Amino acid sequence: MISPECPRVFSIVSKLILSFAVLSAAGFAEAAGPFDQSHARFARVLGAVVQDARVDYAKLKASPAELDGYLQDVAAVPAAEFARWPEADRLALLINLYNAQTLRLIIDHYPLASIRSIGMLPGAAWREPVVRQGGLIMTLDHLENKVIRVQFREPRIHFALVCAAVGCPPLRAEPYVGARLNDQLDDQARRFLGAKEKNRFDPATGTLNLSPIFKWYAEDFTAAAGSVAAYVKAFLPEAQRQALSDPAKVKVTYTDYDWALNELKRR
Repeated sequence: MISPECPRVFSIVSKLILSFAVLSAAGFAEAAGPFDQSHARFARVLGAVVQDARVDYAKLKASPAELDGYLQDVAAVPAAEFARWPEADRLALLINLYNAQTLRLIIDHYPLASIRSIGMLPGAAWREPVVRQGGLIMTLDHLENKVIRVQFREPRIHFALVCAAVGCPPLRAEPYVGARLNDQLDDQARRFLGAKEKNRFDPATGTLNLSPIFKWYAEDFTAAAGSVAAYVKAFLPEAQRQALSDPAKVKVTYTDYDWALNELKRR
């Protein structure tokens, strides 16, 4: 999740590294046993280190074996097998992969104040070729914007992909699973739209104050509902939803995005 404040042009070196990684990694994944669609390994990771959407990165850094095992399991799924999965199972895996790889990226550089502290250039964290899936190696930016958004056209993924910042949607203490994916994504949307420090509707002024996520990915929401305001109305808390009678008449403004690390503070 790279904000528009960050340049969207790769350096020549980054392009060469990514191209080499993608080409050389073809055929990386080898046939293994059936993939665990319950994502039990990732469930154990999240259950151990996530509390109220905050992450105990120090604990995770001290014991990363389960996280690494999960990432290896994902990387071992052959592309042909993955393509045969139901859509919900494929999307659940890719969301989990994004979140799991982000956790791994953070502990690789931990301690740090923000994911944006990684690398020399703005947005460098999202441009590291560290994601392995389907026999390829890609960046987090590529996974989000060239794979998930393009292949699934599902706006609710923006409430599920967590970039390790306080301003992000909440990280669940459970993985996404295909059998419950629709309910989980709806719940994420309601939780995110219910966080008043990030999103709120003020009926007195007719102003809808939204996270910058709705500005950065406005095309995804407008494609689904005609406008950002129309899309978010369905997920606002009941009182705000009732007060927002006509989305076409509201003024939309954007709240500040908090890039501080979503770290669980130890007492």
